[in-house]
Order: sequence, then C-alpha cells, then structure tokens
Amino acid sequence: MSVPDVQIAPSVLPADFSRLGETVEELEQAGADRIHWDVMDGVFVPNLTIGPDVIHSCRPRIEIPFEAHLMVIDADELVPRYVEAGCDLILVHQEACVHLHRTLQNIRDLGVSPGVVLNPATPASTIEHVMDLVDQVLVMTVNPGFGGQAYIETMEHKIRQVAEMIATSGRDIDLEVDGGLAVPTVAAPAEAGANVVVAGSAVFKDPDGFHHAISAIRDAALAARA
Repeated sequence: MSVPDVQIAPSVLPADFSRLGETVEELEQAGADRIHWDVMDGVFVPNLTIGPDVIHSCRPRIEIPFEAHLMVIDADELVPRYVEAGCDLILVHQEACVHLHRTLQNIRDLGVSPGVVLNPATPASTIEHVMDLVDQVLVMTVNPGFGGQAYIETMEHKIRQVAEMIATSGRDIDLEVDGGLAVPTVAAPAEAGANVVVAGSAVFKDPDGFHHAISAIRDAALAARA
C-alpha cells in the first residue's frame, strides 16, 4: 500500500477513554494513517494520560501504525514498555533526553522507528547532529500538555528550517506537526514542509464525523503542498 503525500495521525487525547478500542477502529475506518498516543507523566508536562497497558489493549483491534509521543522525564526507562505495547514509532523530546544520541539509538535497537520532538521555544539547531538517527521530527505548534490549544504561527519558520535539514541529510525523514491543527491552520505548516499532521480536537469535534474531518484536513494540506 502506498504512503499518502500527507498522513493524518489523529490524537486520541480528546477521546472517551472508556471506549478507546472502538474509537481507534472508527478512526482507521475513517481513513487515519496512524494513531498518535500522547503519553504524559505529570512532570515533564502538567498532565497525566496513557500508560502502555492501555495502548497494548488497543493494538490488536487495528492494523495502522501506532506512534507514542513520550512527554516524559525518563524516556529511556519507559521506551521499552511502549515498544512492547505495540508502538511502531517512539517520539522523545530533545528537552527531556540527557543523552539524545543514546536514547534514539536504543529505540532503533529495539526494532522500531525513533523520532525526536521540539517544543516551541527549542531551536531547530539542537537536533542538527541527530538527523542521521531519526525517522521523524515532530515540531510542536503548541506547548505540550493539553489538547485544544491555539496554533502558534511563529513555528512555521522552524518547520522550514527542519525541512531544509531533512533535505540536506539525504534521508527519508517524516516532518510532523502537532498542536492546534485544523483546516484553517494546516496549510501553512504543510506548505513549509510538514507531511504528517497530528489532529485531535479538530477530528473529535467535527459535527460531520471522523471521515469528514480527516479528509478535509488532508485535502487542505495537500492543496498547500501542491
């Protein structure tokens, strides 16, 4: 199956957690390319969310990839648990990893794809020397910790910088964006180079349902990249 030019990764953070299994099935049927799990430890960010057992319970229900966005202090200790839970890609924060090279290599050694995340105030240059180790870079377009925040337009310059770093690397690296993304806001980051879009509130609050939301966001991003 070919990979679409723009992938949509719904975040299940706004979901009804009492029916997560049914929800991920509905998202897959609606055209989601992967499921984005926001993992928060209440320390690195002021919120607590999803543990590996919850993700593991949902893994047999669908076939599309799972990505775990670890907003945690001790990523090295937790990474193996999320790999065992069935996540295909593990995203760790540059700001939370003392030895970022080692953390990314450990993720790859566990047989899954490593990715690195940048908070809004973190310069793109801080990941320049790990581009040979990552399969994905996630640029946060809100401060992590809560859903429903407003998109930060000034991140578009950083997205362009990361896109240039990817082009220079000569490697096939996805550029993901996360935070406040919906039809009105997705065009600019897509035009700047993003090809994977995390969307939470925009998907779950669309009155016309998941399929309409995912298709509309993808179409807006594709039009911007054309």
